[in-house]
Amino acid sequence: MADQPTKGRGAAAQAPAAQQAGAQAPGQTRIVWDDTNMRSVYANVANVAGTREEIVLLFGMNQAWHAGQKDIKIQLMDRIVMSPFAAKRLSMLLNQVLQDYENRYGQLEITPAPRPETTSVQ
Repeated sequence: MADQPTKGRGAAAQAPAAQQAGAQAPGQTRIVWDDTNMRSVYANVANVAGTREEIVLLFGMNQAWHAGQKDIKIQLMDRIVMSPFAAKRLSMLLNQVLQDYENRYGQLEITPAPRPETTSVQ
C-alpha cells in the first residue's frame, strides 16, 4: 500500500508539511493511496461525453503517422465514468497542474483540430 505523501495537487499535497510527515491534526481524515492494482497507460487522444448523471472520459491512441490520411483510426483503450462532482474536482486539479506547468516551462499553444467533414440530412 502506498502510504507516502503525494507530490500531486490533491488535498494531501496541499496540507502543511508537518501534517504530511505524520503529525495529523485531531479529527482530520488521513488519505492512504492503495496502488496495488494500479496500471499505467499512455494516451495521446482523449474525448469526453456526458449526461446529467455521469461524465465519461475516453482515452486512446492515434497511430496515424502519415499526414493527409483520409481516415484516422483511434484505438480506444480506457473509459472512466465519474459523477459530475468528481469530474469538476478533476477539472480543477488539471487546471492547477497545467497552470503550474506553464509557469515553469512556458505557455502551451494548442491549435484547434480541423473538424471532419460531416454529411447533413435535409
